[in-house]
Amino acid sequence: MSELEFTLEEDGSYTIGNKSYISKDEVYGDYECADRGLLLPLFSEYTWPLEVRAFLYFMGLLYCFLGVAIIADIFMGSIEKITSKTRKVYLTSEKEDEPEVIEVRIWSDAVANLTLMALGSSAPEILLSIIEIIGNDFRAGDLGPGTIVGSAAFNLFVISAVCVMFIPKGEIRRIKDIKVFAVTTVFSVVAYLWLLIIVVAVSPGRVEVWEAVVTLVMFPSLVLIAWLAEKNFFGVPNKTDTSKQIELGNFQPGESAAEQGVLGRCLACLGVRGPTSSQVVPSDADKFLRERQYFRDGRLDRDGLVAFIKEVKNYPGLTDEDAAVLAASKLVESQSHSRMWYRVGAVRSMTGGRKTQPQLSYKLKERSKDRLKTLIMLEDGTNQVYSAMNEHPEAPTVGEVPQVQPHKNAIVDFHSASCAVMENIGKFQVAICRTGRMDNRVSVRVETIDGTATVDQDYIGINEILTFEANEREKFIDVEIINDNQWEPDEEFFLKISLLMDPEKREGVQLGRISIMEITILNDDEPGIVMFQKRGFLVKESIGNAVIPVVRKNGADGEITVKWRTIDKSAVSGRDFTGGEGLLTFKHTETLQNIEIPIIDDMTPEKDEHFEVELFDPEGGAKLGQINRTAVTITNDDDFNSFLSNMMQMTNANVHALQVHHETYLGQIKDALNVNGGDIENATCMDYILHFLTFGWKIIFALVPPPGILGGWLCFFVSLGVIGLLTAIVGDLASIFGCLVGLKDGVTAITFVALGTSLPDTFASKAAAVQEKYADNAVGNVTGSNSVNVFLGLGLPWLIAAIVHAVREEDFIVQKGNLGFSVGLFTGLSILCIGILLARRFFGFFGKAELGGPPVPRYASGIVMMSLWMVYVLFSSFQQYDYFGKP
Repeated sequence: MSELEFTLEEDGSYTIGNKSYISKDEVYGDYECADRGLLLPLFSEYTWPLEVRAFLYFMGLLYCFLGVAIIADIFMGSIEKITSKTRKVYLTSEKEDEPEVIEVRIWSDAVANLTLMALGSSAPEILLSIIEIIGNDFRAGDLGPGTIVGSAAFNLFVISAVCVMFIPKGEIRRIKDIKVFAVTTVFSVVAYLWLLIIVVAVSPGRVEVWEAVVTLVMFPSLVLIAWLAEKNFFGVPNKTDTSKQIELGNFQPGESAAEQGVLGRCLACLGVRGPTSSQVVPSDADKFLRERQYFRDGRLDRDGLVAFIKEVKNYPGLTDEDAAVLAASKLVESQSHSRMWYRVGAVRSMTGGRKTQPQLSYKLKERSKDRLKTLIMLEDGTNQVYSAMNEHPEAPTVGEVPQVQPHKNAIVDFHSASCAVMENIGKFQVAICRTGRMDNRVSVRVETIDGTATVDQDYIGINEILTFEANEREKFIDVEIINDNQWEPDEEFFLKISLLMDPEKREGVQLGRISIMEITILNDDEPGIVMFQKRGFLVKESIGNAVIPVVRKNGADGEITVKWRTIDKSAVSGRDFTGGEGLLTFKHTETLQNIEIPIIDDMTPEKDEHFEVELFDPEGGAKLGQINRTAVTITNDDDFNSFLSNMMQMTNANVHALQVHHETYLGQIKDALNVNGGDIENATCMDYILHFLTFGWKIIFALVPPPGILGGWLCFFVSLGVIGLLTAIVGDLASIFGCLVGLKDGVTAITFVALGTSLPDTFASKAAAVQEKYADNAVGNVTGSNSVNVFLGLGLPWLIAAIVHAVREEDFIVQKGNLGFSVGLFTGLSILCIGILLARRFFGFFGKAELGGPPVPRYASGIVMMSLWMVYVLFSSFQQYDYFGKP
């Protein structure tokens, strides 16, 4: 067959054989940005106004960024499934015939972070670079490399600045695995230095095959060296053997407030009650369960759940379902989370999807409005929880009682937990008692706190220091009630005793069990009647002390007394409980006293037993009420087993609902169809808006195989392909939009594209910084991700292109001017930023931590880092437009 003849005409058209073809320039003519896309435009829009086209492409770019984030969510769910593979490890235990079994992850943290997880967060940037080169006939473009470097700049400068500045006040976060961080940091600097060398120095303006091979080979080298550093193959071992902690679980007895935070926040929102009352800033509730670890290594076990439920059940505002939700939340928080877990949570918050963090139900939030907020006081290292008094008098006072040390400290508290006064009483005195150590001079602060009664309207506020001289046992403080001559329902406010801030004045004094007193303003001046709150009480055999409230009603004038005694029934004093008799004293205005009866736990199975407590012989003008005898039933804890089994089932169900990936198509489609993943009760207005905007993407991506199939690998490859397709569209949108508004591809890459692909990482890092007790998941992975971006995002496409050009016997041309300037500028600024992070770690002025610390240096560091990013964007953009001369 003869060769076809090729003829090129002057107008750009050409002829092959006997067929004529029109050139691209002839087709598009003078239409603006007609040939910039690989897949776009899908139809002719060139006659549309330029402004309309620019706006539509910009909106399309934003919408595709949301699509990329959603499919990346599914992609990272598959990675979570793959890296969650575990193996069983058997350890010795107290029981000789039952070794302790724990499950540990097969994947090393360092390997997982630098391979699959780095690929999960950087896949759009890497695929954009690969697609651009392949779609551009294996010629280098500006969009891919610009996005790689621009994204690295945004990650290092902006994300680090956000994490440094937004740590809760007074807290710090340090990088735990500093060796792995050192390795990834060195490689991140070397990666960009190497990029600068091959583009500018070794082979200016072109990339050879061996250079691309070296760039790509640096990736497995990084993974290997980071893994060796994680296993302590280099240098002196860490003070804490992190490798063993990773393998066998971190069994430290304490946990950070971040790890305990959900339960604390939920309890604060519920307004759950403790032994007395007060009002508090709700953020302090995060410290409630500090130093208490219920679920070791994130595993649900019987003992941990029992301890957790016993703690939570001290608060009668919680149902069994609420306790199961909180247990699941605590269990999820006690597990180690990757940066990817936080990124998935950030994406779902941006798209109205199912949250990875537990949410308190709307019903419980409404109930919390009827309660005052929780007070948490940390005195002498002991958690003392005092919650608000419930407006309903039937609610009993329960909860932990702080341990006092009368032989060491003076104990100061109120004589009673509550009192009631008439509105026209004017001034009256409240007794404050001192017990324990008597040979020192001690001072405490007494102040009032609003309840339903408000200061200056219903009472005169108090905020003064009360001083007990040596051997002084009792002092009185005057409280004044305002009579406004208007009918009002009964109201209450609170008196609170607290220690002084001066450390010297806090020595030798301690608050007693009743450091908060409720004062009720009422319209009654009778001595009242005394009676039990209820006709019967149900207590567990292991409760310790049964607390039986005795109330004074229909008046609270004068001091009265009433005697009480226990009466044996099927429960016998000395065998099942410690009985006897005693005397209760209600001082003037006091309305509540408790009888405490020790319960004996004999640890033997037996039927429920009961005894009675009787009130008799009241004095001071009071009378006995209708309930002058109550029954106390001691239940066997064997009934707890069925309850515990039910709680474990509910907790497991709640844990499953908090997983970041789906096991079946049904669950995946359900989440896609429903706002907030089906949790409509807790969905906000913004959730509905975001769900509506992203509904199309969710339905399309719900067809991707869920991670539960084939161990997550099928989902991994399918979603990776979808990300590649969507990334190609993003590349076209960004290129055409930049062209329409007069931006070069390099400028579009380091601004719009880099910001769009990195925004989910910003929210994820901020969440990790606030919730984690270490900084590894917040900023520790940034340097590793930046390294992977270069090694895979440039090494792989450049290797492919260099091989193709070598086969064609051509040079693979990479313009050194703009890329070399951008890389060089970023490298210099990144060294400065890393220096700031290291200075923060080692200098006390910054708090000796990468994140958080004192306010002034914290915000100063963040502003400097933000400025570095602005300098990079500004100078790189100037270079693109030849402000520094043509390259």
